[in-house]
Amino acid sequence: MTAHVADAHPGQPGPERARLLVVVAVPAEAEAVLRGLPGGAEAVPLPGGLLHRSTGTPVDVLAAGVGPAAAAAAASAALAVRPYGLVASAGIAGGFAPHAPVGATVLADAIVAADLGAETPEGFADVTELGFGTVRHTPPPAAVALAVKALLTRDVDAVTGPVLTVSTVTGSAERAAALAARHPRAAAEAMEGFGVAEAAARYGVPVIELRTVSNPVGPRDRAAWRIGEALAALERAFAALPVRELIEEAGRG
Repeated sequence: MTAHVADAHPGQPGPERARLLVVVAVPAEAEAVLRGLPGGAEAVPLPGGLLHRSTGTPVDVLAAGVGPAAAAAAASAALAVRPYGLVASAGIAGGFAPHAPVGATVLADAIVAADLGAETPEGFADVTELGFGTVRHTPPPAAVALAVKALLTRDVDAVTGPVLTVSTVTGSAERAAALAARHPRAAAEAMEGFGVAEAAARYGVPVIELRTVSNPVGPRDRAAWRIGEALAALERAFAALPVRELIEEAGRG
């Protein structure tokens, strides 16, 4: 990925220049997203890192690091520099079979912090049940529907459902079953979405989450992971997304 350094303070955009901020965990995911976009990219310095700005479409891509805390911190740093019309948490993920098989693309209809809470004698209680805050953000339904329609039109295997954010990736059948029981519609499990959504909410920006499935949620079997296939699916998904229309639709609420 070739990049040159651009001005970190490009000024306040008008509505027609609103951009999509895509937050991923690692550089390999950022590179896959950028390969799906037209044109090249230029690097914009941010506190603690670099943001890659597409020159062919209104998209900025940020590799934030792994986990919800890193994702929230990096997304907040980008959102403090300039306004955005829409934020997307994106990358590869585990999928809950049979709803989201390996190779599928998932658009979240809810972004849920699945392990933010406390263990009690009666079982797990999330922070909402404990009275301490929220564990759920809801992406704009019309924007999600628009994205799914665009992906299906381009023959991308797209499904919707809650995407769970966890700080510890599931590695056993028992935990997979427990998560599925608490979240029966769950489509995927990843580590950054809720952190990105929290940052976006604080800046009043709508958020979506897009994940491509590299492995089933369940027993940890690295030999069965299909990371290359999931990254290729991520590239295809971003090649198919109607970015400007998504930003406009998300702005309507």
